[in-house]
Amino acid sequence: MKNTIAERIYDFLKDFPPFNSLERNHLMTLCEQVKVGYYEKGSYIFKTNEELHNSFYVVKDGAIGIFRDAILVDKCDEGDIFGLRALIRKSNYQLSARAIEESITYAISSNLLEDLITSNTNANKFLLASFATNTLRPYSNTSNGRLYSQEGEFQDNNGDFIHLQSVKKLKPPVICREDTPVDSAAKIMTDNRVGSIIIADNKKPIGIITDKDLRTKIATGIFPIDAKVKQIMSSPVICIPENTSVAEAQIVMLRDRITHLCITKDGTSHTELVGVLSEHDIVVSSTNNPSFLIKEVKRAQSAEKLLGIRIQVQGLMERYLKQHIPIFFVSKIVAAINEAICQRAIAISLEEMKNPLPTSFAWLALGSQGRREQMLLTDQDNALVFEDVPSAQYKKTKAYFLKLASLITKKLNTVGFEYCPAEMMASNPKWCLSLSEWKQQFNNWITHPDEDKIMLSTIFFDYERSYGNRHLVDDMSDSIFKSIDSYGIFLNFLALNAIKNPPPLSFFRQFLVEDDGEHKDRFDIKARAMMPLVDAARLLVISYNIKGHNNTILRFEKLIEEEPQNRDLYAACIDAFKILLRFRTLQGIKHNDSGRFIDLKSLNKSDRLKLKGCFGPIRDIQELIKVRFNLSQMM
Repeated sequence: MKNTIAERIYDFLKDFPPFNSLERNHLMTLCEQVKVGYYEKGSYIFKTNEELHNSFYVVKDGAIGIFRDAILVDKCDEGDIFGLRALIRKSNYQLSARAIEESITYAISSNLLEDLITSNTNANKFLLASFATNTLRPYSNTSNGRLYSQEGEFQDNNGDFIHLQSVKKLKPPVICREDTPVDSAAKIMTDNRVGSIIIADNKKPIGIITDKDLRTKIATGIFPIDAKVKQIMSSPVICIPENTSVAEAQIVMLRDRITHLCITKDGTSHTELVGVLSEHDIVVSSTNNPSFLIKEVKRAQSAEKLLGIRIQVQGLMERYLKQHIPIFFVSKIVAAINEAICQRAIAISLEEMKNPLPTSFAWLALGSQGRREQMLLTDQDNALVFEDVPSAQYKKTKAYFLKLASLITKKLNTVGFEYCPAEMMASNPKWCLSLSEWKQQFNNWITHPDEDKIMLSTIFFDYERSYGNRHLVDDMSDSIFKSIDSYGIFLNFLALNAIKNPPPLSFFRQFLVEDDGEHKDRFDIKARAMMPLVDAARLLVISYNIKGHNNTILRFEKLIEEEPQNRDLYAACIDAFKILLRFRTLQGIKHNDSGRFIDLKSLNKSDRLKLKGCFGPIRDIQELIKVRFNLSQMM
């Protein structure tokens, strides 16, 4: 006679490690002796210092919180194991386990653990890894037994990724005092065969001279050869700490458009100089790296050439992900190269324009590119702002920039960034405006909000200057915060928008999928999981009048500084966003699309659990927003 309960338990456990490593007869033997437990919300399975139970637990339904004192340190969801570490350690419980939802658990005897599971090599390996790493699901499905806890760790034995290792101390920096004559400094550089010399005071860097300075400032006769180095040095210097990876150093060079970095004890100019890193040092380490691709971008003379480089970037990104390089790190590199491609497309387009610029302008990247989170080739979202001109010149000036924008967007389309279906591009007259027009428009969105204006705000408030006059962009940002200060209720409308997509699980803890249309029955990871975190981070940062932080992860990091009492929540949001960004990127690479809509049937149990684990922070951050902005009165 069949044991129906044991069969149901078997059907559940067989899909989860380590039980999926057991033979059917062994697992059925285990299932026949499982004890089913029901726990109301708030009830304890075990408490700190309680005597050890003769079993460990698997969550069947609901959720179990693991607490240290009153602090939630982990959440166990469907298929998660808990209470195992104490069994292996053979001591009283160091943590408490409490139902944070109405829950059902399976209790599995420790005797069965020893008799059945530890006799299986794969199961034993899983349990040891779980104990050693304190990870609920320690193995990644995509990496042949690699631990989830190792996601993002570098593999030092791979020469292709030499530039991802930490900056090493180079030979002692060549230095001089600020009152040293330039000809003496040049002789020191020649004798030491270096392309730069650091001007230091008490071993602290205060300036730098490079070969370029000697060419452009001395050889041209601007300064005499016996001038003091302080007259031609670049100051202040850009510094990085000793433990910075070479690729992170590259990002700093790309961002600040410099070719040399000072390495100091703490990454500032206030501590001792220990080395210098040049662009040449990076390039010679490997040609398969971002610096090499950036050089290729700068040399490109056509959009077709930029397309070839962007294809190489795609390959570079895929290799990084296979090597489990941290996704935030990869996104910064991809963003820097994307920005360089955009800048080159603009420069080429400017060369094609027959007439000179009528006034200064700035090119703005919007949406995911503005947040530096654009990993895959998605639609263009951009805008253009130009300096105010007399009314008599306005029509001609705008026509010039619309033509320029059309050339730029066409090149970006050739590179692979498709035209925006909603025409949210600088080539659209609506998004190619003077500074005064942008200020007026932002003020209108803020002081007269409706659903469409809030939607536009969420897109345009993530802008990033890609090219052109920085002061125009700073002026725009100042006007936005000024308008918000004068109409504070706008933040409440923005908050309502931030909670419009609740955690994407139904009452029965199933994924919420699209009901109809082209993507019916697919999970929209962008709208249902990533955007709630993006919207929350934007709202909270704006509420603090914090400028210059558009990236979602950096926004949450800034919020941790502002609200240390909410550190755990914001850190959980960061972790969830990183997982979602990696997951979407891998899905996009696998299916050669944007990775936005996911066929849940194609995912294994572990991947579905990994996604579900990201939804808790979404729920918690939205609860914080509801309370902070008094949304119960507006809903």
